[in-house]
Amino acid sequence: MALNVVIAASEATPYAKTGGLADVVGALPAALKRLGCKVVLFLPYYRQVAQSGIEVEPAGLDISIPIGKREVKAQILIHAKGEVPVYFIKRDEFYDRSYLYGTPEGDYFDNLERYAFFSRCVLEILKARGFAPDVIHCNDWQTGLIPAYLKDIYKDDEYFSRTSTLFTIHNIAYQGLFSQKLYELTGLSPILYNPEGVEFWGQINLLKAGIVSSDVITTVSEAYSKEIQTPEYGYGLEGLLIKRKDDLHGVLNGVDYDEWNPEADPVLPANYSAENLKGKATCKRKVLKEFNLKLKIGVPVIGIISRLAAQKGFDILSEAMPELMKLNIGIVVIGTGDKKYQMLMEELAARYHHKLSVKIVFDQALSHVMEAGCDMLLMPSRYEPCGLNQIYSLRYGTIPVVRATGGLDDTVRDYKEGDGNGFKFDEYSAEALVAKVKEALEVYNDKEAWKELMRRGMAQDFSWESSAQKYLSLYLKAQENCLKVNQASQKKTQPTAVPAQKPSETK
Repeated sequence: MALNVVIAASEATPYAKTGGLADVVGALPAALKRLGCKVVLFLPYYRQVAQSGIEVEPAGLDISIPIGKREVKAQILIHAKGEVPVYFIKRDEFYDRSYLYGTPEGDYFDNLERYAFFSRCVLEILKARGFAPDVIHCNDWQTGLIPAYLKDIYKDDEYFSRTSTLFTIHNIAYQGLFSQKLYELTGLSPILYNPEGVEFWGQINLLKAGIVSSDVITTVSEAYSKEIQTPEYGYGLEGLLIKRKDDLHGVLNGVDYDEWNPEADPVLPANYSAENLKGKATCKRKVLKEFNLKLKIGVPVIGIISRLAAQKGFDILSEAMPELMKLNIGIVVIGTGDKKYQMLMEELAARYHHKLSVKIVFDQALSHVMEAGCDMLLMPSRYEPCGLNQIYSLRYGTIPVVRATGGLDDTVRDYKEGDGNGFKFDEYSAEALVAKVKEALEVYNDKEAWKELMRRGMAQDFSWESSAQKYLSLYLKAQENCLKVNQASQKKTQPTAVPAQKPSETK
């Protein structure tokens, strides 16, 4: 069934990226288009977009949005040469910055204004352009106000009367929390600031706004959709999610194998395949050179490609490092993030410089080389909604060593299971991490067993086709839910019929 689908997000490859959200939003639109949908993507026009070299042109449209007591204008740009049209909302005051959401020291002070403005602009552009969406697919707290606006400001707008919403939680730990004093900036009716609405322990919660207002909610793996309904992983929203469990679904992120393919990856110094693995050794030499590690080619190299944040397991990794450094291995790390963890990894690299090398940088090309050149990929996450690097590593014949949580648990099967594709530990501890790495090294030393494990991983298929088809089914469910809500609302507002009185009963 052909649907008009709008995808609104705060980042997407190849335009702007901080993490996995960008990979998902960058690939899903094209996959939906292949299923017959008409898709439009909306993004802020960040400095990162301007520096990317993407060709944009004025869309012939300026939008003015009320933000608190002032009217704020945006210039609308369009990139029309990709697989789907991409509209960019340009307001340099909000988006012409070095980082997307904040510096390593903390979030930007005006993030509420930045993304309230973005969310209102999306809806106004759709009206101005005459693109009536069947569904708007929103992503994370930055777009949580879009479903809320449709249920509030635009509830009587005939243009959106058939528009449903699907809201994807990519990481429930990031909720978009702001002071109640800033509520006027949202433009929402005061009545929505309550425990059943957008209020959360005395603050505005934009992620909650998306959850309570959307017709369907998704997460990026089946396991994570269940985990966030528990106190351990729900970050205070587990009760709300249990209440909406019938509308909550897990859809595993797909992978764009046109971009992530060792046989054709243009970034690699040598390409290779499951049938001919020779080029992987060339990639490994490149990794050792890039990270200035003087290790023999036969020494296993473990890669970590990660946002540097508490979620990613850097506390147990640092605790495990003395034991790991006693092993015959090298470890290379690339990523940016919280200043605390940037400093921690730099300190560890200085202490163990013969075996551990760290680059505090976002470098997509080097990430590709690491996926190809490392022997293993380590992801000791405290929690992981989906994770993509473990899926990339499988295709590149780089064996994932992961903690069994969220999407890592869904995609990695332990070697001991017979048909396993990696190594997986349950307990969140340094001891469990070290034990699993040692177990992986035992298999690595059996060259034939390791090659078989590599080829098994490379044969796995996590392409977008299956995930996009699931999203399409959920878009249809969102439409059904939206229709039910609208019908129920109409019944409530219809006046009650009063029976006509007989003449004798009148006074």
